Amino acid sequence: MARILVTETIADEGLELLRQAGHEVDVQTDLDPSSLREAVADAEALIIRSATRVTAEVLEAAPRLVVVGRAGIGLDNVDVEAATKRGVMVVNAPQSNIVSAAEHTLALMLALARHIPQAHASVQRREWRRSAFEGVELYGKTLGIIGLGRIGTLVAQRASAFGMRVVAYDPYISQERARKMGVVLLELEDLAEVADVITIHLPKTKETVGLVGAELLGKVKPGVLLVNASRGGIVDEAALAEALERGHVAGAALDVFAEEPPTRSPVVGRADVVLTPHLGASTREAQSKAGVTIAEQVLLALAGEFVPFAVNVNAGEASALVRALLPLGEALGVLLSAVEGRLPEELEIAYEGQLAHEDTRLLSLAVLRGVLLDAVDEPVSYVNAPQLAQERGLAVRESTKVASANYHNLLVVRSGAHVVAGTLAGQRASEPRIVLVDGHWVEVPPSRWMLIVRNVDRPGMVGTVGMLLGQAGRSIDAMAVSPRKDDGTALMVLGVDGPIPDGVVRELEATDGIIYARTVTCRIAGL
Repeated sequence: MARILVTETIADEGLELLRQAGHEVDVQTDLDPSSLREAVADAEALIIRSATRVTAEVLEAAPRLVVVGRAGIGLDNVDVEAATKRGVMVVNAPQSNIVSAAEHTLALMLALARHIPQAHASVQRREWRRSAFEGVELYGKTLGIIGLGRIGTLVAQRASAFGMRVVAYDPYISQERARKMGVVLLELEDLAEVADVITIHLPKTKETVGLVGAELLGKVKPGVLLVNASRGGIVDEAALAEALERGHVAGAALDVFAEEPPTRSPVVGRADVVLTPHLGASTREAQSKAGVTIAEQVLLALAGEFVPFAVNVNAGEASALVRALLPLGEALGVLLSAVEGRLPEELEIAYEGQLAHEDTRLLSLAVLRGVLLDAVDEPVSYVNAPQLAQERGLAVRESTKVASANYHNLLVVRSGAHVVAGTLAGQRASEPRIVLVDGHWVEVPPSRWMLIVRNVDRPGMVGTVGMLLGQAGRSIDAMAVSPRKDDGTALMVLGVDGPIPDGVVRELEATDGIIYARTVTCRIAGL
């Protein structure tokens, strides 16, 4: 029997599952950080929702903790890296609210198109102003979906039933996958120009915060309706208020906000908006699914069994060589995805040298996780990566080659158009190195922030890159340059000391002789 601490309200069905399994279920809500550390001290499992913050200090105070279960999707309030270091499994319920979120999106869309909240308020005031609330039909309109993940896909299916034409922007979805769903893939600006209604279904990342801002809103079709039931901060609320004021955007419906509650948001109080208090997952069914799912995952973790929704995994059974290569495998996946610019349609993972004799299944999952890391709107684990890849039409194959011309061990990752490779270097063969990018042999350690530049091989190119980085206030921590005589190109791989501004990439891409420039952000533990 294990003691399971539950610090937030979850469905009774989930609590009952835990009790039926013979565990002690201790429900203590509204704990402050000090009380939480005290309460978790002898717990084997901790179940939370979004309010409880599971910090490194909380984890340190819980030496017996086996698993942290988040009854929902987001893990912003859990220090997953600290949990992994302590061997604590982190699990969530990624599919619990997708139907509820999709249905709420449609509800907001209909309420916005037909002015339902405003008309309701008017009748409640004993008014009868039919002409004041003339709406529009959804039938025949073009719906633009930004983010075609699980929720976006459900919205597309339901919108099609309304007779809407559906277009989408998602660089990680293949054309074939979209075609089978009856969705036309477009670039973001093209979507903005043709959509009558735009709905957002993206994760909140550094790249997506403020994505729907003044620049994009200036390009949308006049009279567009905008819906956001995904994450607050993706829509720049000040820019949206200005677009509404000009009448360029006819109306907006928001369930999420940059600051919640949105007491200072400029969209609050406007008659042309529909606002709800983050209700996307607030249905009996979603809460029940989340409670039951997280109870099931926690029970599996406590029993030491396979856990489908684990977001981190113990690599203890892998060989020492495979364990040492896991961070590099993920980094190569991130690098390939960045060079590709979108999720590739095919992926080959090749193991050369001694690696050809190893059980590399876990390493393949590490590579796949890296490829998918920035491509999906939910946490990616070694467990769910194959399923996520299959859903997105990514075909994965593995190959082995006992002989390796240049290295004792070589991990090669290929898409249809690009190839990257890495190995372990140093006296103890423990230092990760990127050694190949698109036919150019290099040797550089992976860094958190990297810049990859392929260019025509001629004098001055290295100086141009260095000058632009210097002007942006970035120092170069590591660098490798590799020319090729057969095609007249050269490639630079640079590790820098901070994020690279988008303006640097734009200037490089516009420079004569630059074939491509890509930034890479490796949020990989162990690098």
